[in-house]
Amino acid sequence: MLKTFAILICKIAKKLAQKLGRGSSFPGKVALKICPDILSRVSLPANIIAVTGSNGKTSTVEMIYHILVNSGFDVVCNKEGSNQIEGVTTLVLDNCDLRGNFKKDVLLIEVDERYAKYVFSYITPKYYLLNNLYRDQMTRNGHPEYVFEQIKLSIRPDSTLILNADDPLISSLAKLYDNTVVYYGAEENQYVTEKCQSIYNDGYYCPLCKHKMIYDYYQFAHVGKYECSHCDFEREQPDFAITRIDLSQGYMIINDEYRIDLAFRSLHNAYNCLAAFTLGRCMNISEEILVELLNSYVIKNGRIREFAYKDIGGTLLISKHENTVSYNQNLNYITSLKDKIQLVLIIDDISRKYFTSDTSWLWDISFELLNSKNIKKVIVSGKYINDVAVRFNNGDVDMNKVVLKDSVNEALDELDNDPQLRTFVMTCFSDQDKLLKEVEVL
Repeated sequence: MLKTFAILICKIAKKLAQKLGRGSSFPGKVALKICPDILSRVSLPANIIAVTGSNGKTSTVEMIYHILVNSGFDVVCNKEGSNQIEGVTTLVLDNCDLRGNFKKDVLLIEVDERYAKYVFSYITPKYYLLNNLYRDQMTRNGHPEYVFEQIKLSIRPDSTLILNADDPLISSLAKLYDNTVVYYGAEENQYVTEKCQSIYNDGYYCPLCKHKMIYDYYQFAHVGKYECSHCDFEREQPDFAITRIDLSQGYMIINDEYRIDLAFRSLHNAYNCLAAFTLGRCMNISEEILVELLNSYVIKNGRIREFAYKDIGGTLLISKHENTVSYNQNLNYITSLKDKIQLVLIIDDISRKYFTSDTSWLWDISFELLNSKNIKKVIVSGKYINDVAVRFNNGDVDMNKVVLKDSVNEALDELDNDPQLRTFVMTCFSDQDKLLKEVEVL
């Protein structure tokens, strides 16, 4: 039987791939060659949860996994990060018996926003959480509006959509489909601004009628409270909202009642935490249990790592090359601290996927934040230090605090062993090993 054969080969290929150090997409790719519609032939659980968007997929899925497992659900999740159809196929088939019966209560999947349409040609998620759309890997993805068009093709009528009400691209999906929708978002707080603080504004035009959008305020990037100047599209009132947030104290309050202590003190992480809370309520987990579980949550996805170099302790903040919002959020976090900071910025592999030497995304990062008074020293390392220096110069970054070093070793040796300075390193996960192999990971 073709189904059984495809499942068997996938399981064998998974074991071989693990021994050979191959990625988790390879077994699924083999299975799909044997039986292209294999995902439609297996018996999946009623609870299928999918998460997609530009930033925060992995962190949100990790929090949801923590919630569900500790609430008694038997969950399978693509924690290895293979989020296109081949990786999802590996995950599903590896957790099926040879008859195609799924062994767990919940299938929780992170899905690539551009390729979700292929996965959901065969799988219908019960809950489909869409968190945001930003400029990300533009060499691969093009503009967010193009990715938005691809996401539209992934919507299935039986899915409950969990949408970020504050991102107009995401929330506009509710106007295009008749699905049940649950909204989450943040209310006005001390961190909002009247003007978009990003160099570009992807919320300038209405995603539905293309007329100008009017914003009451911005949370960050194009996320905020908005309404179209022409049609009736506007931000919906969230079902679950951050009604108070204090990043300096590290907490937020949901719906004026439920306090969550943030594992990482950034507004972006608060949205991820709120998304996980919202999904938990959709799964009928009580607010009290969700508060308890999210307050016990510890970040495990490797995006924040503590290290020591000689006698200097530091924190690695993983950003994403070709994704300016990711860098801006980490820069905002660093500049919000009261500590005096020395920062190492590693820009070596300029692209996460392609060898294009395209540095255009560097110009969209708000590097002007480096002029903050608490940033005392910036050490730039990697093959693209001169491109970064040109960007700094054109953005009027104070070059008196900037040091350029070719190698990571040289950059680390440039660190000041000053107990009054807090040390951070920012780079992409594709470059992180160049740091981690030189330091002691704590």
